[in-house]
Amino acid sequence: MKLWSGRFKENTSELMDRFNSSIGVDARLYREDIEGSLIHSEMLKNIGLLTNTEFQEIQEGLKAILLGIENGSLTFDPEDEDIHMAVERLLSERIGAAGKKLHTARSRNDQVAFDLRWYLKKEISKTKELVHDLMGVLYERALEETGTLMPGYTHLQRAQPIRLAFYLMAYFEMFKRDFKRLDNAYGLMDELPLGAGALAGTSYETDREFIRNRTGFERVMANAMDAVSDRDYLIESASVLSIGMMHLSRLSEEIINYSSKEFAFFEVSEAFSTGSSIMPQKKNPDAAELIRGKTASVYGRLVSLMVMMKGLPLAYNKDMQEDKKQIFEALADYQISLSVMTGMMASMGFNRENMLRATSEGYLNATDLADHLAKKGMPFREAHDVVGRLVAHGIKEGCALEEIDLSVFRELIPGADEEVYEVLKIENCVESKRSRGSTNLESVLDMLNRAQEWLEAVK
Repeated sequence: MKLWSGRFKENTSELMDRFNSSIGVDARLYREDIEGSLIHSEMLKNIGLLTNTEFQEIQEGLKAILLGIENGSLTFDPEDEDIHMAVERLLSERIGAAGKKLHTARSRNDQVAFDLRWYLKKEISKTKELVHDLMGVLYERALEETGTLMPGYTHLQRAQPIRLAFYLMAYFEMFKRDFKRLDNAYGLMDELPLGAGALAGTSYETDREFIRNRTGFERVMANAMDAVSDRDYLIESASVLSIGMMHLSRLSEEIINYSSKEFAFFEVSEAFSTGSSIMPQKKNPDAAELIRGKTASVYGRLVSLMVMMKGLPLAYNKDMQEDKKQIFEALADYQISLSVMTGMMASMGFNRENMLRATSEGYLNATDLADHLAKKGMPFREAHDVVGRLVAHGIKEGCALEEIDLSVFRELIPGADEEVYEVLKIENCVESKRSRGSTNLESVLDMLNRAQEWLEAVK
């Protein structure tokens, strides 16, 4: 018999039972549900709604259920609608009448809101640690590669020479923003909904501050109706996860490109590669491709949550039962993607010779020559045109800018001397960038120092 069946004269159909049940999804909230019930029962005792004996029976019963679930000796009945009903049924069967008092002064509406917020707080903290781990690996690899030069790209066309460390630290900054977004999402969800009842509060003199203090929430939610109907914190979290997956996907895309024979800049370790069932020579960057693919799934979870909530009237609606599947799957995809990317980057090989060779092809030093002429007094737009004509000459003759004869330079740049060849050296092009946050060695070392300080500060 269902715990809510008092006003019903007929049984629900077996089809409806299967359609209505969420125990297969929300069973993972068992710890939050039981621990929350332990605290709730203590509050009920404190305000005189449970005797000491009843309280002790409930406490011992709940702890036994927790132990049974974790050691596998207890399983859920498929007819249990959700984790809340399952725990209450198991408790009532175990201790009798006292178990039926546990649900006093609460509803499944505020109970699920509490369980999910508490669970998500823990998962967000865990996810922050995973982001921190990835950032730590990027920092370590950048520290090793301060002397490695590579092409920087715009439009996937070679643009200007940069340091590999500078490139890696660009992703470090992206993931740092992800870490901050996770921190912000955590702060927004850090409100206690338990005690709100079904939607209007409760007629019992409950102590929500006691529960807040025991569960570690920062604040008590101010409005009971909002407390049971709010799922902003899930949408906020899914949005953060989606942005984080976008950054992982962008890095994955570059790993896929740079590890191809056409680039041959990166070498994905065999630990994070797979082979082909038909082509014996293949080593595929499947870890990066799977991250790129899972990004679409996480985006879909976010959209599902937003569409689910967009037209719901206050307060709780059964549609919200679908929320847990979305956030659980989004978290799982993001967390494993972070772990895989961390392992992949830690074991990544860098082909320094190929990257350096690529900087000498494609006229990556052209902008530096234009800047040099502008510093000498030539208007930049005129300098841009002059260097453009020099590039056209180099393309026609099949040579790099630094291979053009000085006489050709003098035809377009009156008074040009051997200094132009120093300007055109790739190493000098990289070092010539003087603005804060640029690719010169001093700036990159400053980035690394700041990154180390930040990583240690947020441990």
